[in-house]
Amino acid sequence: METLKVGMKDTLEWEVTEKLCTTRGEFKVFSTPSMTLLVEMAAQQLTAPHLKPGQGQVGLSVNIRHLAPTPIGRKVRAEVELAGIDRRKLTFKVKVFDDVEQVGEAEHERFVIDVDKYVERLRKKIDA
Repeated sequence: METLKVGMKDTLEWEVTEKLCTTRGEFKVFSTPSMTLLVEMAAQQLTAPHLKPGQGQVGLSVNIRHLAPTPIGRKVRAEVELAGIDRRKLTFKVKVFDDVEQVGEAEHERFVIDVDKYVERLRKKIDA
C-alpha cells in the first residue's frame, strides 16, 4: 500500500450490454446501479496492484450523479483518480464518459482490509 500516491489515475472501459441496462420508454440505457459498479471496479483496479499479500479492499461509500443516458451497445469509460489517503481509507474521484459526453461523476471511498480477519468475521456471521 505504500506505493499508492494521491493523484494516481487509471481508466476502465465497458461496453453497455443488456445486463447493464434499464428501460426508459422504448430504449435500453446504462443503469445507475451499473454505473456504480463501474466506479467501484475502476477504483479497485487502480488499487489492487499496490496491496500487500493478504490485503484486500472493500467499498465504504459511493456518492454518484448520473448526468446523461448512454444507449445499449455504446462504450462507457470511468476515469478514476486517487484523491485522498487517510491511513487505510482511500478516496477516489471518478468521471464517467460515453463516446459523446460526460455521463456521470462520483466520489468513492474504499478501505484496505486484512483478508484473513475479514474472512474470520464473515465465517462467524455465517455460523451464527
